Amino acid sequence: MFKKMLGAFGVGAPSVDTVLSNPNTRPGLLLGGQVNLTGGSHDVEIDHITVGLVTRVEVDGAEEGYDAIVEFHRVQVAGGLHLREGQQLALPFQVPVPWETPVTDLYGQHLHGMTMGLRTEVAIRGAVDKGDLDPVFVHPLPVQERVLDAFGRLGFQFKGADLERGHVSGVHQMLPFYQEIEYYAAPQYAHGINEVELTFVANEHGMDIVLEFDKRGGLFTGGHDSLGRYHAAHADADGVDWAAQVDTWVRQALDQYQNLHVGHGQPAYGAPAGYSPPPPPGYGHAAYGHDGHYKEEHHHERHGPGMGAVAAGVVGGAALGFAGGMVADELFDSSDEDEEGDEE
Repeated sequence: MFKKMLGAFGVGAPSVDTVLSNPNTRPGLLLGGQVNLTGGSHDVEIDHITVGLVTRVEVDGAEEGYDAIVEFHRVQVAGGLHLREGQQLALPFQVPVPWETPVTDLYGQHLHGMTMGLRTEVAIRGAVDKGDLDPVFVHPLPVQERVLDAFGRLGFQFKGADLERGHVSGVHQMLPFYQEIEYYAAPQYAHGINEVELTFVANEHGMDIVLEFDKRGGLFTGGHDSLGRYHAAHADADGVDWAAQVDTWVRQALDQYQNLHVGHGQPAYGAPAGYSPPPPPGYGHAAYGHDGHYKEEHHHERHGPGMGAVAAGVVGGAALGFAGGMVADELFDSSDEDEEGDEE
C-alpha cells in the first residue's frame, strides 16, 4: 500500500497509510480498518488522528451552483501520541456509517455521479494534514435494494444520481444533504410524467421514500413537479411486492395530479394550489406537494479555493434500468478544493 508522506510537516515528516478491512459497507454498519503510521526523521507530538466520511455535494450558489467536498461524519482514532523517529504504529478504528449515507453501488455497479471516501486527518503541533483518502462503496439496505430493483423491472431507465445540499421538508433528516436518484419515465407512464427523482432518508427503524415527479405539460398546461412521500420499515423488505407497490405510488401521483389540476391548469374546486394533506401511515399512502414544496434548498457561499462482504447480486444492471448509465467516477479529482467542514 502507498504510504502518503505528511507534506504539511516538511522534510522528514511521518507517513500515514489507512487500510480498510473491507471498503464495501451499508448504512447502519461499522466500517473498520487501521491507520498505519511510520515515524519520520525526528520525534513528533501528534495532537489527534481522525477519520471522516467525505462526499461530493451540489450546492446552489448566489449566481451558479458548484460542487463541494463535504465531511459528514468523523471519528477520532487517537490523540496525544508521541511518535518516535522511525517508529511504526497500527491504530485500529471502527466508523459507524450513518443511516442516511447515500448509496454509491448496486449489484456490483457504481452509480454514475456518486463519490464516497474515508479521509484520514493527522494533526501535529496544531498543523493539520489530510494525509490519506480511501474509496468507500456504500451498498443499499434491503428495502432500498427492492425499491431500486422495482423501478428497473417496471421499465424506468436510470439517468444519474447526485447529492443536493438542503433538507426534505416533513422528514426527520440528520445529514445536511439528500440523495436524488433520477430515472426517465417508463413507457406506461410517459403520457403523464417525464422523469422521477427518488430519495431515501433512512433511520434505524426504516426509511422515508420520497418521489418527485416531473409532470409532462399538455396543450394548455405547463409542466409541474409533485412529490409523494411514503414510509417503509426494514422488516418489510421481503414482505411486499415492490414492483406492484412502486406502480401504485406512481399511479397515485398521476391521479392526484389530475384531480388537483383540471381545465386550463387550475386546481380543482376546493383544493388550493400547493395542497398537501397530512401523510397517513402505511404503504400506498402519501403526502403530496407541488412545485417542489417538499424540498428546501439551503444556499451557501463558497468556502475556500476551491457488512462484511457484499454479494454482487443475481440481477444485472440492465434489469435494474442501469444499462449504459453507470460508470466508475474518479474519486475526488480535487479533494482538497471546494471543501466544506460539515459534520454530522
